[in-house]
Amino acid sequence: MLAARRWNLAGSDLLQKPRILIVGDSERSLKTLREKLECASYSVIEANTLSDARVFVKDSRIELVIARLADRENKAQEVLELVRESPLGSAALLIQSSKAQQEIWRLSLRWLEEQMSEPLEEADFFAAVEHSLEKTNLRRELAACGLIGVSGAMQEVFRSISKVASKGATILISGESGTGKELVAAGVHYLGPRRSKLFVPLVCGAIPENLLESQMFGHLKGAFTGANETRQGFFQAADGGSIFLDEISETTLAMQVKLLRVLQDKEVYPVGSTKGRTVDVRVLAATNKDLSDLVERGLFREDLYYRLNVLPIELPPLRDRGEDICILIHYFADKFASEYEVPEPSFTASALKVLESYYWPGNVRELENVIQRVVLMADGDEIDFADLPPLLRSIRQKVGLHRTLAEVEREHIREVLASVGNNKTRAAEILGIDRKTLRNKLKQFELING
Repeated sequence: MLAARRWNLAGSDLLQKPRILIVGDSERSLKTLREKLECASYSVIEANTLSDARVFVKDSRIELVIARLADRENKAQEVLELVRESPLGSAALLIQSSKAQQEIWRLSLRWLEEQMSEPLEEADFFAAVEHSLEKTNLRRELAACGLIGVSGAMQEVFRSISKVASKGATILISGESGTGKELVAAGVHYLGPRRSKLFVPLVCGAIPENLLESQMFGHLKGAFTGANETRQGFFQAADGGSIFLDEISETTLAMQVKLLRVLQDKEVYPVGSTKGRTVDVRVLAATNKDLSDLVERGLFREDLYYRLNVLPIELPPLRDRGEDICILIHYFADKFASEYEVPEPSFTASALKVLESYYWPGNVRELENVIQRVVLMADGDEIDFADLPPLLRSIRQKVGLHRTLAEVEREHIREVLASVGNNKTRAAEILGIDRKTLRNKLKQFELING
């Protein structure tokens, strides 16, 4: 069956009037902010304490938090931490009493996005509010595709998506396995002008070589043994929309020639046909390998590489997204608690410390698998260190600062394989990577016979 997917980006949260939460040290400061915002027709909610603000942020899904907290950096840090708990990613605007304090906070608060100093110039204030809401809107549209993150690395990815989505050029998405390349492709599609048409993903490495051409371009009845009827391929199904070619590096040189022809001529030739069929498809390709290196080694066509690499987007590994781990933990906990109809568990500081310090070789996919497991296996409403999978607990006990990342990764893969009786399919599932990536890791770490 053709694997075509649609993400719903028209949910009620994206269509409602922007809601702004204001937090202040005094009723006077809150009143001033409320009056300004309500005169501009914003929906405003007040919170006198951080505990009240936390309830609103978690339950009401506030788009923007504006904090007027005098000059107390620790309080500002608490507000920023609070904003990161927002299920869909709110923005934060902090107001200080002086420009000098504004500069101090800018240097000390790593997550600070928008800040202003008093006295507030009305035009500048509302420009900052609108800019913050634009950031929130982009985050939430991407969150609808499963892309979650507030780290600097992910903000760069989000900016790239917003810039290229409206363009029609081919995009090459690179990154390690499990980083979310298909989600980026979906984000590009659903933020662009083709959003009403199909987004069709195809994992090139998952289809046998002798069937890949037929799957991509279709075939005529009788074109080969077993072709009992004429069928359209993925490119024809995606006509007017986008096709996502994952693991593009796994295609053969012969298939690469045919892909190059599609990109150049906008025509596909079904197997068994000598007549081309015009298609209007945006191609989004992804790889977890260095294609330029494959080109140098003669394993990937140089002309196709340049055709694909028009607008590159590189996804960072989860280990380089430290600020995002806690957000993803809560996101997946909420997701699986809803899916399995169980209470969403909280995480103790001890459990969070392990999860945030782990190096996640399988990236976001591995983290998602771990959270799914702990939500399903939780005995109570709290996840502690003892509730984490044995492998994470053992890694914490064994890993020292003197060990390299490669040494830790090798040991973790070895232990996973041992725990499943050397079943590579099961080990790949636990690690959150595909079998091909696992095979490469086994060769890299000389664990082929382990």
